Amino acid sequence: MAKVGLSSPWVMFYHEVDAFFKSDPEVAVVYDEDKNILNLYVDNATKAEALAELLPVEKKYGSVTLYITVIPSNKAVIPSATKLASKEGLIVEALRGNNSVAYMYKNHMIFNNSITYIVFKPEVIQYFTDSLGDAHGVCSTLNQEIAKDIFGEADGLFFCTDLVEGIPNI
Repeated sequence: MAKVGLSSPWVMFYHEVDAFFKSDPEVAVVYDEDKNILNLYVDNATKAEALAELLPVEKKYGSVTLYITVIPSNKAVIPSATKLASKEGLIVEALRGNNSVAYMYKNHMIFNNSITYIVFKPEVIQYFTDSLGDAHGVCSTLNQEIAKDIFGEADGLFFCTDLVEGIPNI
């Protein structure tokens, strides 16, 4: 009889973040299980600054805390205040160069409101998760869903997936 093992929510969050940034050549995600620290090593100082501002420093799961650290390539300390004012600007900078992003539609005005769309390529992302959601231990989702989980939601900011070519609109 096979044993069923379930990953803790903080390990599942690590797998989600790792799958999301896998298409970004400037970001490497490493989880230190002993210290419960999720490290993001970033080769771009501006992107590191944006990610440090966007991501929480810690994420609580009941009595367990996952610590999230963004480490720029030069290992310098990231200043606490960023020059990029809005959450939309931070996310645009954090996702610049990520190969999963099809395009960014920034500052589109609709009814006097500025709206930013981050449009991902139409691909299904799979990552390991031994949760009760899938018998095979794989989570299959879209980048837009992972982005919502990682970055949260903000007014005027939308994550979506581009159309697949060759499939007719219904």
